[in-house]
Amino acid sequence: MNEQIREKEVRLIDADGAQLGIVASRDALKIAEDKELDLVMISPNAKPPVCKIMDFGKFIYEQSKKDKDARKKQKVVSLKEIRLSPKIEEHDIEIKAANAKKFLLAEDKVKVTVRFRGREADYSFIGHKILENFVSIIEDVCVVEKPAKLEGKNMIMILAPKRA
Repeated sequence: MNEQIREKEVRLIDADGAQLGIVASRDALKIAEDKELDLVMISPNAKPPVCKIMDFGKFIYEQSKKDKDARKKQKVVSLKEIRLSPKIEEHDIEIKAANAKKFLLAEDKVKVTVRFRGREADYSFIGHKILENFVSIIEDVCVVEKPAKLEGKNMIMILAPKRA
């Protein structure tokens, strides 16, 4: 910006967007000072570098407003977890599935975990059956993002909300 630009020649763009061509950086700085604006280097990697005459304070303000608007429109997706055990009863699965359905309808992802204790991990096929049953209950509102996989003593599956 302004005196910090050390290049001999720059490609100059006027405040209203008109190309002024390749100009010596001293002359470009003088033009900017005459208009009471700042000389800002936009593209330092170009040959010659591109500079624009603008009000730098106003530019920073508008940029911060754009960033703020972008953050407002951003949807944060949280990951909710539901834990099951290999010895869970059918009715309990239905209750947990109802909770998962609430999370999915609120546009959250759901991580379903079957936790094995001791030697229960030898019977991982039971965990697969439980997770298949769980998905069959709520398949109208979810998509399996990551299928069931045994990781240590836990079998994990991630469900995402179905897009309309």
